[in-house]
Amino acid sequence: MLKVIRDLLRYDGRFRFAFVFLLATLIMSAMSYVSPHDPGRTFQVPLDRAPSFQYPFGTNSRGQDVFWWMTFAVRNSLYLGLITAAVSRVIAIFVGLTAGYRGGYVDRVLMSVNDSFVVMPVLPLLILMSFLFRGRLGLTGLGFLMGLFGWPWDARLIRSQVLSLKERSFTRTAQYCGAKDFHITIFEHLPFVLPIVFATTINNMIWSIGMEVTLGVLGLSNVTLPTVGTTIYWANAHQAMVAGIWWWLMAPVLVAVVMFLGLYLLSQSVNEYIDPRTRLRRIGG
Repeated sequence: MLKVIRDLLRYDGRFRFAFVFLLATLIMSAMSYVSPHDPGRTFQVPLDRAPSFQYPFGTNSRGQDVFWWMTFAVRNSLYLGLITAAVSRVIAIFVGLTAGYRGGYVDRVLMSVNDSFVVMPVLPLLILMSFLFRGRLGLTGLGFLMGLFGWPWDARLIRSQVLSLKERSFTRTAQYCGAKDFHITIFEHLPFVLPIVFATTINNMIWSIGMEVTLGVLGLSNVTLPTVGTTIYWANAHQAMVAGIWWWLMAPVLVAVVMFLGLYLLSQSVNEYIDPRTRLRRIGG
C-alpha cells in the first residue's frame, strides 16, 4: 500500500491534489474532538462576527463559531459516506459475485432485482422517506437507508468481471479439486474484484454525501446534527445572504468543494492506476 501511495504521489498530479485536499479534510474532521464548543448549543460566541484570527470562518446568528461547527459537519458527512459505502459494498459484492458465478436462473433473478433498483428514482424516494422519518433518522440510519439504494450499478460491474473470471483456468482447477462455490467466489474471485470495489467505494461516498447535502438543504435530514447540508440549511433559514452574513454560506460551500474535489481526483487517479495499461504508460513499470 505504501508503495502504491508513493508511486501515485510521484507520478500522478491528480493524486497529489487529492492527497492535500483529503488530508486537510481529515485534519479538520479530527479537530472536532478537541473543539471548545458543543455543536448542540447556541449563543456561545458573539453573533454575526466576520472572519478573523479569532474566528477563522466567522460566527453565525445562532451564536456559534462556524469553523468549529464545520469540523463536526465534515466528520459527520464523512461518517455518513463511509456507512453508505459499507452497506452498499456488501450488497454489491454479494449480488455481483453470486450472479456472475452461478449464472442461469439465479443470475436472471438477481439481475432483474438489480435492474429494478437501477431505474428507481432514488432522490424522490429518499425525500419521501426522510420526510416520513423527519427528525428521527440519525446519521447511521440515513447512511443505511442510502446504502440500500447505492449498490446496483456496482453490482453489475462486479458481475461482468466475475463472468470473465469463471472462464479462466484457475476457476476450473478449483472446481475439479472439489472446491465449494462459496470458497471459489470468496477466495478465488473476490481478490480480483477488490480494486473495483475500492474505486466504486469512493464514487459511492461522493454520491451519498451529495445526497445528504440535498436533503440537508431541504431540511429533510436531522437538522440538529451538524453536516455540510444542515449548515447551509441554517444559513438559509436565517437569510444569511440577505443579512450580509456571507461567510455562513461560504464556509460549507468551500469545505464541500474541497471534499468533493479530493474524493473525485482520488477516484480518477485510482481508476487509472487499476488499469495496467494506463498505469504502465504513466509510471513506466
